[in-house]
Amino acid sequence: MSSIFFEILVVLLLIIANGIFSGSEIAVVSARKVRLEQLADQGNRRARIALKLANAPNSFLATVQIGITLIGILSGALGGATIAQRLKPVFDGIPLLKAYSEGISVTIVVTIITYLSLVMGELGPKRIALNNPEQIACIIARPMRFLARLTALLVHILDVSTDILINLLGVRTSNEPDITEEEIKVLIRQGAEAGMFEEAEHEMVERVFRLGDRPIKAIMTPRTEIDWLDIEGSLEQNLETVMSSNHARFPVGRGSLDNCVGVIRGSNLLRAQLSGQSVNLEALLQSSLYLAESDRALTVIEQFKQTGIHIALVTDEYGGIEGLVTLNNLMEAIVGDLPSTENQEEPLIIQREDGSWLLDGSLDLYELKALIDRDRLPNEETNGFYTIGGFVMYFLGHIPQSSEYFEWSGLRFEVIDMDGTRVDKVLVSLVPAPPTSNTPPDSTT
Repeated sequence: MSSIFFEILVVLLLIIANGIFSGSEIAVVSARKVRLEQLADQGNRRARIALKLANAPNSFLATVQIGITLIGILSGALGGATIAQRLKPVFDGIPLLKAYSEGISVTIVVTIITYLSLVMGELGPKRIALNNPEQIACIIARPMRFLARLTALLVHILDVSTDILINLLGVRTSNEPDITEEEIKVLIRQGAEAGMFEEAEHEMVERVFRLGDRPIKAIMTPRTEIDWLDIEGSLEQNLETVMSSNHARFPVGRGSLDNCVGVIRGSNLLRAQLSGQSVNLEALLQSSLYLAESDRALTVIEQFKQTGIHIALVTDEYGGIEGLVTLNNLMEAIVGDLPSTENQEEPLIIQREDGSWLLDGSLDLYELKALIDRDRLPNEETNGFYTIGGFVMYFLGHIPQSSEYFEWSGLRFEVIDMDGTRVDKVLVSLVPAPPTSNTPPDSTT
């Protein structure tokens, strides 16, 4: 009797060993490399070993499979050849079952071993490993490295054989990066939902990612809204422009903004005027930075850092001035609108009581897509519109008038107000569902 208990104990130990191998495999494969690198940088030697296993998993996985395969063979042989044979006499004593005693014994033993193998050898250890993969990977790193070295020759044979098979099948190594921008966005969103990040942090990081894809034309101040000084104009007109504006710097043109000669600080101009001396605009000029309308926002930040100039004029392919961008424009693209007490403007997005949205025509397309939960707008990349006003004009095919509307993707876009030829306000609402008929079908009696 003691012999069968010993055999059962051996099978249980084999199943537990199988669970250790299975859990180790899942822990190393699912461990976050960034977290392991962080632990390794803090001096955790086990984390450094675990990181090496995760970065070069072939030998480790081969070692795990050798262990799992051997354990499966041993537990199957021991269960079927010994425990089932010891269980057979029990059913031999039952006349009705004596003819089937061997089959019944094998079935019972195989069923129990399979159940225990699934629960204790696979599902349980893997779930435990998934709960804390980095910690478990650090714990098993050294033993697994030792086993890999112990079975190095066999592992090498398996690696070569596997490589030959993969080459015969025509499978190529993936060039996909370990982590993509979209995966980072998902992780940050999940962190915000779990309370690890503030919602403001989540929104800011999302804007930083969008900033890398946006041309500077999408965030610049358009030409029609630029306050500029004319070097050929009267001093009184230029002073009035400075005092009526809340901007700190002003581009200076010679008769036209397209003929820009530099930039002036409004404070320098006012200081020169208050000193009682004659004001020479050319003496106050500072160098201006020029950008192509296709330049990306991140490259503009680099140019601002390198030159020390934090205001730039955006030019089109013909050399004309399209708009102006400042460091404040870039900051707003990252943190959102930064209204000042001197310039309290109506918000770009207003949600009404009926659930519709009243939007400013200058609202950025990225903000619009986030608001209406759409990934793309029709031909947004090929048609060069960057605001909801541009989107409305593109869709209608002309400069609209108030009350014009169109429907797209279950939404209704209605022009509420125009500012000359510019779309000023747009109302976005859900398209009402078509009424359903409740009239019962005609019946005859």
